[in-house]
Amino acid sequence: MMFTALVHRGRATYAFFERNWNLTRRYWAWEIVWLLYNIVNALSVTFIGAAAEQITGAKVKFDTNSLLLVLVIGTSVWSYLSVTFDGVTDIINMERWEGTIEYTFMAPISRFTHMVGSCLYAVAHGLLFTLIQLLVIAAFFHIDLSHANYLTALFLLLLGSISFIGFGIGAAILPLLYTEKGMQMSFIVKAVLLLVSGVYYPISVLPGWMQPLARISPATYVLEGLREAIMQGRPLWSPEIWSCTWPLILTGLISVPASVYAFSLAERYAKRTGKLKRNG
Repeated sequence: MMFTALVHRGRATYAFFERNWNLTRRYWAWEIVWLLYNIVNALSVTFIGAAAEQITGAKVKFDTNSLLLVLVIGTSVWSYLSVTFDGVTDIINMERWEGTIEYTFMAPISRFTHMVGSCLYAVAHGLLFTLIQLLVIAAFFHIDLSHANYLTALFLLLLGSISFIGFGIGAAILPLLYTEKGMQMSFIVKAVLLLVSGVYYPISVLPGWMQPLARISPATYVLEGLREAIMQGRPLWSPEIWSCTWPLILTGLISVPASVYAFSLAERYAKRTGKLKRNG
């Protein structure tokens, strides 16, 4: 009986994964637009690093390769995390756009299964976007990756995905409760994470009152760990990597269950007050 229930839940999870893939194919032109935007944004930031000596007029030559690596890691990780984050919050936005949100919420499927299927697709989608972006950047810049520890980098990226998904599910409450303004509000959440997470700079340059916010963001630990893994070749068991790993584990254990629970409360409220009736 338990095995049958697990199989049923697995099929239901895959159904949401497949549904999101079909939505991506339907709006393929938008996918190309966002992919090109991410690539151009990453290239623009990386070109700033390549031109740093000319911009500053520095007399002493500094390590351009390290600067490029910092920026490439930052832009790539942020592209991945933002695509994953958007994939989760778009669970609600797309449902409203398609006019199917009431039917989905009436289906005899747990919200956890619904969210897991959508989140798995968001992770796969984000990895594909990031891989394409990295291939394009590699064609423009020669970056020394001889010291990179790819196993540690992949581990941190996937571990960070769990924590970021928790934040995404929490942010998905906004478009659920606020039809017209919820999507814009979720973008503000993402923008704040971009500001405080040290995507393009170390968090030590932030004002003192902002630095505690950086320690709440899982992106901070993903970026710090990836830079240690790729630039210094740190193995999984090194203290530098562990100092980034345990906050991600803790954040994931707290954020995902808490966000799913909060979403279920918001869903019941939206059903009770008729907020699901409007599409837009």
